[in-house]
Amino acid sequence: MRYEPHDYQKYSVEYIKSHPIAAILLSMGLGKTSITLTAINDLLFDSFEVHKVLCICPLRVATSTWGAEIGKWEHLHLLKYSVAVGTEAERLDALKAQADIYIINRENVQWLIEKSGIPFDFDMVVVDELSSFKNYQSKRFKALMKARPKVKRMVGLTGTPSSNGLMDLFAEFKLLDMGARLGRFIGQYRTAYFSPDKRNGQIVYSYKPLPNAEQQIYDKISDITISMKSTDHLKMPELISTQMVVELSETEKKKYEELKKDLVLALPDGEITVANAASLTGKLSQMANGAVYSDDESILEIHQRKLDALEDIIEAANGKPILVAYWYKHDVERITKLLDRLKVEYARISSPESIERWNKGEIAVGLIHPASAGHGLNLQQGGSALVWFGITWSLELYQQTNARLWRQGQTAETVVITHIITKGTIDDRIIKALEKKDTSQSALIDAVKANL
Repeated sequence: MRYEPHDYQKYSVEYIKSHPIAAILLSMGLGKTSITLTAINDLLFDSFEVHKVLCICPLRVATSTWGAEIGKWEHLHLLKYSVAVGTEAERLDALKAQADIYIINRENVQWLIEKSGIPFDFDMVVVDELSSFKNYQSKRFKALMKARPKVKRMVGLTGTPSSNGLMDLFAEFKLLDMGARLGRFIGQYRTAYFSPDKRNGQIVYSYKPLPNAEQQIYDKISDITISMKSTDHLKMPELISTQMVVELSETEKKKYEELKKDLVLALPDGEITVANAASLTGKLSQMANGAVYSDDESILEIHQRKLDALEDIIEAANGKPILVAYWYKHDVERITKLLDRLKVEYARISSPESIERWNKGEIAVGLIHPASAGHGLNLQQGGSALVWFGITWSLELYQQTNARLWRQGQTAETVVITHIITKGTIDDRIIKALEKKDTSQSALIDAVKANL
């Protein structure tokens, strides 16, 4: 295809070319991959400023998206790429192959730098989904920081830079500028911009931003950061977000409240013990969805309220394709039993083949897990309706999953996101938490928005 970029895409390409360090915070669907590949193409073949590029991506994006984008656009036909995933032998062969761009999944970054034996002679590194390096204590972050001084050009791409608040930005920007803007040490960053929030004696569990800290942080990073929202630059379809509320019976509600209160719920078929608050929220989420794992890993069904609601949604769709996001393994097992009973054509959207079938309209119900299908997959050709059967706490995964359909290239006039919510359960809190987290993220996006 002939590449005819929007103005914001031209701006972003030039920004990457003119900034050796660049944070490109573009909303989902704005074409981060094609923008970056166009800039790489120009830097390789026009100005000869780079010679060897490393792209670090989520696994499915590494195997599908980057290669597909290179093959899609006419102006990128000179680019040679090699995808270093799979077994160690396959990765080594791919890294030794002659190419301009080497694509690797983020889980193998430490292996590449510390164990592969391949010289780290990349003069440009692109981190697709910069937010996956927000943990400064992770092995992948530490490994990449060792190699960072060798890299001339660094590009970070994400649509969700601070999904859990401003603390995320420290590691992400340290990776880009080696600590020049937000400091080299997390202690410096905390002291400068945060004060202790929740604590127990000397142990601090969380921090809150100091007054004016947000603006000060944005000012520090603004010289290497551009940010754009899809709604500002594209004629996006209308996004309709709805809730289908289901209610538990008195018996089901009593079971839920007992677990919440006592942390132990004796069921006729087995016993569940919840060791701590973190696992409690997981157990409560499972119960809200209708089933829960017992201590011996068997599945105990508590209600079918969400399955009944999903059946109603599928019936109302009357053959129109629907994506269904699930979280727990027993969710998908129970959903597939329902779909078998309804004799509905369905598939898990996880492989290139299933993605192709979905986009061709061959699947009535596509089942996706946010953690594996959240980033980079283009599913907008196959439908415009998404149902959240089980909701995630992660704002990043939530937004990214919604953006599989609500993105550039969606031909429907509206995209409908339906959340099946069990009334009076933890579902209500999760929805509120997602809404609350979105405020700090929106503030970041707006503060560094590129003035085109």
